[in-house]
Amino acid sequence: MGGPNATGDPPGFRYDGGFSTYYVYFYYEREDEPQTGKCTGPSPNGNVIDVPLNDPTVSAVIKADRRGDEEFDVLDGIPTSESLYGNVLAKSYLTQNKFVEMGGTCSYKITVSREYTLTWDPGKKVTDENGKTHTEPDPHTATETLTRSYTIEREYSFWVIDNLEVYKINEAGLWNYAFDGGGIRIQPSGYSPPSYKGSQTGGYTPPSPPGKVEAPPGSKSGGKTKPSISGENLESFAEDAVEHVKVKNDALTFNGSTIMDGTQTEVHGPRPGTIPVAPQIGENVLYSPGNVIPTSKTNKADQPSTGTIYYGLMSGNINGGADQSFPIYGINSVTVHTPVVIYPSVSDDRAHNQKTTPAQGRSAIILDRPFTVEMPNSGQHANYLGYGNRNYLKYIGSKQVRFPFDVYDGTKSAFYPKNTWIEVDKSEESFAFFLPVWVDEGFYDVEFRTIAHNAPSGATDQTNANLNLKHHIAYDTVPVDAIGRVYDFHVTDIADYNWENVFRTEKGGRTPTGASYWVGLNGIDGAVRGNTSRYTLPIRPGSHPLYSNAVIKKGYHFKFDLKTKGNMFGAQDQIAITPAFYFIDAKKGTRTPVDLYYHTGSKSYVKIGSPSDKVRRYVILNERLRNVPTEVLTDTALYKYDHYYSFSQVAGIGRSQFVQNFIRKTTRQRTAVGSFSLLRLPEGVRTLIGPKTDLPSSVDPARVNAAVQKWYGEYSLPADLYAVAAGTNVAEYGRTHGGLTDKSPIFLKDGYIAVNFNIETVREGNTDRPHLQYIDAPLMNQWYGMEGFKRSVADPYGRTFSLMDGDVVFYHADQSSRGDFRSMVTH
Repeated sequence: MGGPNATGDPPGFRYDGGFSTYYVYFYYEREDEPQTGKCTGPSPNGNVIDVPLNDPTVSAVIKADRRGDEEFDVLDGIPTSESLYGNVLAKSYLTQNKFVEMGGTCSYKITVSREYTLTWDPGKKVTDENGKTHTEPDPHTATETLTRSYTIEREYSFWVIDNLEVYKINEAGLWNYAFDGGGIRIQPSGYSPPSYKGSQTGGYTPPSPPGKVEAPPGSKSGGKTKPSISGENLESFAEDAVEHVKVKNDALTFNGSTIMDGTQTEVHGPRPGTIPVAPQIGENVLYSPGNVIPTSKTNKADQPSTGTIYYGLMSGNINGGADQSFPIYGINSVTVHTPVVIYPSVSDDRAHNQKTTPAQGRSAIILDRPFTVEMPNSGQHANYLGYGNRNYLKYIGSKQVRFPFDVYDGTKSAFYPKNTWIEVDKSEESFAFFLPVWVDEGFYDVEFRTIAHNAPSGATDQTNANLNLKHHIAYDTVPVDAIGRVYDFHVTDIADYNWENVFRTEKGGRTPTGASYWVGLNGIDGAVRGNTSRYTLPIRPGSHPLYSNAVIKKGYHFKFDLKTKGNMFGAQDQIAITPAFYFIDAKKGTRTPVDLYYHTGSKSYVKIGSPSDKVRRYVILNERLRNVPTEVLTDTALYKYDHYYSFSQVAGIGRSQFVQNFIRKTTRQRTAVGSFSLLRLPEGVRTLIGPKTDLPSSVDPARVNAAVQKWYGEYSLPADLYAVAAGTNVAEYGRTHGGLTDKSPIFLKDGYIAVNFNIETVREGNTDRPHLQYIDAPLMNQWYGMEGFKRSVADPYGRTFSLMDGDVVFYHADQSSRGDFRSMVTH
């Protein structure tokens, strides 16, 4: 025992950790080998290098792309549809090893023989010739062989790999709510596992010394006596005969470095080195960018992150090992917050706002006109990285607007009933709509909302921006004021017989020529109407197509009508017209405000507008020269029947009968419309002329028809009329000048009296607060700004007249109907 086996493999042992179990290999000597010694089997000698499994020193982050230039701080928030990267750092490999030094002793019994040549000289007594005795040399020589047996020991030790585990990175896993599927797996990229090779070739090779050793001959001198060799020590010759045990460690190389040297040495194998501690992997090894957060993820704050890194046991392990996984602690949380904003506005149609008192803080939207809403995709959100004031289109699922009134789209190709959420193109920011004429005038709030693309069912909203991530909708309202119109004033007839052929196709007839005199050349919104400048107000010299200097003689009335849109169909609604008067000098064209006086049957020089001015004016709606269509009268009658009267008020009267009575009787009665100083056109001279075709099925046709109204009026100056400069004290003049006559120089004669109308609408009888202005609205002037009234005109005689908004007609200051062969005066 104790020597190498037939193959030369050394004995050894293995250690499985925990309990010490040694595997001892026995090697039997061949019978022809001398039995000179034996070796103890290798056993641990107490020297152990035991390195436990390394800590992976793993960490990870989950952040917004791009690494190093992150667009969002995920601790504050990152929107869905944006992407995250996961990055894991750890040791590039893990190792665990246990190196054990094995040792033993080989003992050899060595017999050493040495032949000695012994010399001594005892001398001898010799008597010389002289008889004297003396001693002479007597050398002796002898040979003797000395044999001694010695036990020679040879220690040995070598290192073996009791345990070796090397782990490479397999992958890492990161989990967070924001990831699609809740997590990602990151495979190593550009990663090279460690290279190593271990071999269990360690062992020992004992020497094979001879059992007997013949030492070189020696000599010993004994002097006079024979020397003794019994005390000679031949052990050195035995030592020299026994070589040292040859040993080999197990072998281990790691990443090109020798950790355990497996070359053969004598006595002791070299102490192993240490497997290098793994460096940290590069930042790109476990890096996974571009992980898009699905839009199915609703907003959630501070969602925790977990992770695991997985190491795989590499082949070539010795005595144990299994794949390892380690939790990753301290990973940052992620807040999912998809931002949306809405900072809407509604166009303020100031250019068409005729309100006497425009509403502050409300956008004016005008009936029967387009308007726009602005729904910008940009605006201020939270001041987080990547949020702030920016465009948020990327995160919008839908944009919607809801009107509390009916609307059309801008082309009138689509109709949306009131309180309908209207989906608009989220990529656009400006949207055109059209306000139907039948919408009730008044204050409304238009609602807007922008819905994030990750909004769940039942999502809630927050004003302007969903700063609180529990909300997924940005919501806002814009206050608006729906406003009607007053427009299309024109003179349709003049009772002065000189004008009959202008308006009628034949004398005494009722068929109109279609001629009328409009405010200007434009329609309600400034578009060209199609009339010529001759047929514009005021009626002045040059207005008559035949008589260059013809205007109206005092005492003759002129008919007019105008239109309104909006809520002017109530029983107490009316048009208020306040006349003002000016004298236009015939030669100079100068303009002077005047007071007007007239005679009555009981009193002379009654000032228009004074307490004594009691003459009432009347209008017959359905009279011969008005030509109001029967269909219009029928529509008006039906609306009144259905909306003005209770069942008891019309008991026993059917709709058809009511209409007949209305057309044949009611509309042919005189309707009081005020005085010379103030006209109030009531519902009795109003018809309803709203649209009747191509209406949405959801609207009330009668209400639509009522939304546009036409008002009929007429006005005249008395035949016996006298004009003085405004403010003149006529009574005082008469007292100081011996009285007044119609020819007193105080009265202005050579020229024209301009009648100027200030036109206002009155709703629900509230005369102290007129609703709309034709001329004097703070924001616009329908008379001049839209319908194109000319403030200066030249007549056929080269005279230029400076005009004022509201000028309607010129009367001859010195001509009266009384001078005609028949009177046309109606009162």
